[in-house]
This record gives sequence, C-alpha cells and structure tokens, in this order.
Amino acid sequence: MKHFLLIANWKSNPQSLENACMLARALEREVKKIRGVEIVIAPPYPFLVPVRRELKKAKLGAQDSFWTGGPYTGDISPEQLATLGVKYVIIGHSERRIYHGETDSLINKKMKAVLEAGMSSILCVGERERIGRDIPAIVGEQIRGALREIPPRLYRNICIAYEPVWAISTTPGAVPDTPENSFRASMYIRRVLADMAGKKNSGSVRILYGGSVSQMNIGSFVRDGGVGGALVGSASLNRKTFGEIIRIASRAR
Repeated sequence: MKHFLLIANWKSNPQSLENACMLARALEREVKKIRGVEIVIAPPYPFLVPVRRELKKAKLGAQDSFWTGGPYTGDISPEQLATLGVKYVIIGHSERRIYHGETDSLINKKMKAVLEAGMSSILCVGERERIGRDIPAIVGEQIRGALREIPPRLYRNICIAYEPVWAISTTPGAVPDTPENSFRASMYIRRVLADMAGKKNSGSVRILYGGSVSQMNIGSFVRDGGVGGALVGSASLNRKTFGEIIRIASRAR
C-alpha cells in the first residue's frame, strides 16, 4: 500500500529565500519523526534549489511546468525541473486555470511532457460551484481533457487532486468539503479513469483531496474521505500546523 501523500503547495510564498529555507528545515524535522506519510514540498521556482538542499526525507515538488523548452520567455521546461531534482509537478491548479486562462488542451500538453520527463504529475480538477450531492460533470471533462492520449503505462505516475474551487481557503467564503463528498468524488473519478484506461491502470492513480485542509479535518479525510493524500495550501506555511497535519495523517492510517 502506498503511503498517504501530503503535498505542501507554498504558492507564491514566502517572500524571502531565508524564510523559505527556514521553513523547509523546520518541515524536514517534522517529516523525520513520521512514518507512513510521504511529504512533498512545492516552493516557488526561485527557491527550488535552496529548498532541495534542506530536504532529506521530504521530496521536492514544483508548482507548474511548461510543456517544452525553447523560445518561451519566463517558462520552465520539464527537463529543467527534472535536472533540479523535482519529483512531483502540480498541473492545472484552479488558480492557473482562472488567472492564467489555462485550458484542458494546454494542461494535456503539460501532463504528457512532465510524465515523459520521468516525474510524477499532480493533476488538479474541481468545480467552481456544486448544486446538490452529485459531482458536477465538469470534473470528468477536466480529467478526460487532461489525460487525452496519455499511455495507460504512465498512469502509475499520476495523482489527481480533487480541489473544488469553492473550498479553497483563498476563495471568499470558502468552506472545506466533507469526507462524505470527498469519497463520492473519489468514486466518480475512479469510474472516469476506468472508462479511459481500464480498472487496473486506473487503480494505480492516487486521488487526493484539496481545499481548506487543516489539522481539524485531515483525520476525517484520511479515514473516511476515500483519498490517498491531500493537497495543502495555506496550512503548509505554518510549521506547527503542517507538523500536526502530518502527525494526524500518520496516526489515522
């Protein structure tokens, strides 16, 4: 059984290299105390190398990747990230879909490139609003668009983070989803994946929950949410809070 996966998405934080390294060292100390949980720290691009030097047990992640190298000012290629020791790459986060206008077609290119470069990809999907209990069809559409023509052999290196936009802590009025709904979303995602690549290949994909994850709810998501990990945003910037999330997730396994 794979370890429970916790992704610390720092977004555009912290604002200094010194603070980034201090936070990485503090989180690494927390990780060393725990078993049964895999930790990935995804800092901003400028801090990737310094943060990597602070990590021993935790793995290095990136918050995005372009789909190729060449004359693309400001973009980072998958090969460059792999050279830096990046193991996981977040693709299709709602903030990039909303603020940068990323389409399923572009996300598909990024997914293919990251996987072919030998890294694991964390595909983010989720609706902007939900009416009733059913998982909106847009979630399935995002998955099918992002994974189009990706060989089933690469599914073992794919994680899907179900992160409804209305639940993300930076969204006004955000509230975390419930473990019950997370379980329902997980089952829905499994069906979509099985239709695309068969039950065996779909079973190798880790499904994560994201959206206002905290020390108050992580235990419930581990036990009852039907997921194999969590994408943690704001809470991962606080050493004590994220350390508690790690410990609770480890005990709840």
